[in-house]
Amino acid sequence: MIDLALVAGAAAFAGFVDAIVGGGGLILVPALFALYPGAAPATLLGTNKGGSVWGTAWATVQYARRVTLNWRALAPAVAAALAGSLAGAWCVTQVDAEGLKRALPFVLAAVFAYTLRRKDLGRVHAPRLTARAETAAAVTIGALVGFYDGFFGPGTGSFFVFLFVRVLGYDFLHASASAKLLNTATNASALALFAAQGHVWWHVALVAALANVAGSTLGARLALRHGAGFVRGVFIVVVGALIVKTGYDAFFR
Repeated sequence: MIDLALVAGAAAFAGFVDAIVGGGGLILVPALFALYPGAAPATLLGTNKGGSVWGTAWATVQYARRVTLNWRALAPAVAAALAGSLAGAWCVTQVDAEGLKRALPFVLAAVFAYTLRRKDLGRVHAPRLTARAETAAAVTIGALVGFYDGFFGPGTGSFFVFLFVRVLGYDFLHASASAKLLNTATNASALALFAAQGHVWWHVALVAALANVAGSTLGARLALRHGAGFVRGVFIVVVGALIVKTGYDAFFR
């Protein structure tokens, strides 16, 4: 029972962070590995998806009630993210991801530095593309980041947010809302694959899901109340943590 209580605490915090800007896996995945060191990694990753997908989906619902989403662009982007995630999951069985693992901290560092340097980035919602171009760009982002999520994964939500801000001209609040929608699709795709292979502990995933939804509710409410500037600040903190985590995993583990 103690281990499930700890899972619930980690999942609630993960849901809180993930609802604001993504990066919940940075919290829940290490917690699961620490609590169940003898378990197969695939089972722990599948259990993580089994818990986190519900918090992400609930955050999407909360954002959609308060933030205007461009469904014409995002609906095909969801389909592209699903296809990309499945393709990435297949490719990881064929190709070694070690090179990407070592490159990731540097890519995240570039995102971090760019966001800090552009202090006005993502503070104002000003989509800059025509309707057709925005749809094409959203589909491309969905496919590319979806592929990355299936192939490797860390920082998927942060990449969605950054690209929606940088490429489409969204503010951080609208970008986070849109990212939740696509991230729900890629998480559901990954969960389906893990579940089909028997790599989900459903009793642990259920506890994580309930706690994740509770944390997600609080995180989304804070983001909606405080707006783009608040989301930008959390984004910078999460990307900074991701740089440390992925750098340690790539070069010191």
